[in-house]
Amino acid sequence: MNPESTTKLYKAPRTDISQNQGRFRIHFNFPGHNHPEHDDHGYGPLATVVESFMDPETLISMHPHQNEEIISWVPSGVMRHDDRQGNELVTDSDHLLVMNAGSGFWHEERTLADDPPLRMLQIFVRPHSLDLPPTIQHEPIADPVANEWRHLFGPEGSDAPLSVRNDVHFYDVRLEEGVSVDLPTKTGWDAYFYVFEGAVTADGMQFDETESGLLVDGGGMTVTAETETTLVAFLVDPDAPVTRQGTIGR
Repeated sequence: MNPESTTKLYKAPRTDISQNQGRFRIHFNFPGHNHPEHDDHGYGPLATVVESFMDPETLISMHPHQNEEIISWVPSGVMRHDDRQGNELVTDSDHLLVMNAGSGFWHEERTLADDPPLRMLQIFVRPHSLDLPPTIQHEPIADPVANEWRHLFGPEGSDAPLSVRNDVHFYDVRLEEGVSVDLPTKTGWDAYFYVFEGAVTADGMQFDETESGLLVDGGGMTVTAETETTLVAFLVDPDAPVTRQGTIGR
């Protein structure tokens, strides 16, 4: 990083905020907690990034969400979604699910007995307005290309294949050992990244699996894979208007 730059990188270790429901276990990563002077657990419209585990033959019964955008990113395995609109959807490494809950949306999630154990990320974005029309997006996504960022969702009107109703972009990348890439950038926006598997170094710090970094004040940053790594990154407008009445992603 340029020594004259005002860009700052804040690291967070693996979260200790968790819930264990037996066959369903979740770990809450709050991007605002990376910043020592930030008084919000979220960061702008990015409320939380949840690492979720489901054992085979697990049912999370029908339940509601309201006033939050929920994205399910499944790098391997399958997550099965049913809802009161009659959708029966399977999300896997070839598909992304975005549930724009708006004024209210009911769904359930399950795995079958012969499904593999599931580890995924469920991302909660704060919408810009309350009680928007509820909708759901479930789309195939491009095959990953090693060492290249894949743009998966963004604000409405962006060139991402799926959208959320606030100023957050989401990317993933599979890095080979020793390969370096620049984090995505956008003028005036900040970047948050999470190591799903593997380890990377950035700005002289090592980030191991489940650790995260928050890059603020608009500069760029290069990350280098210390081993084969799956990394996700978000671009966030820290000044975007947000609502904080979501069921989970407040």
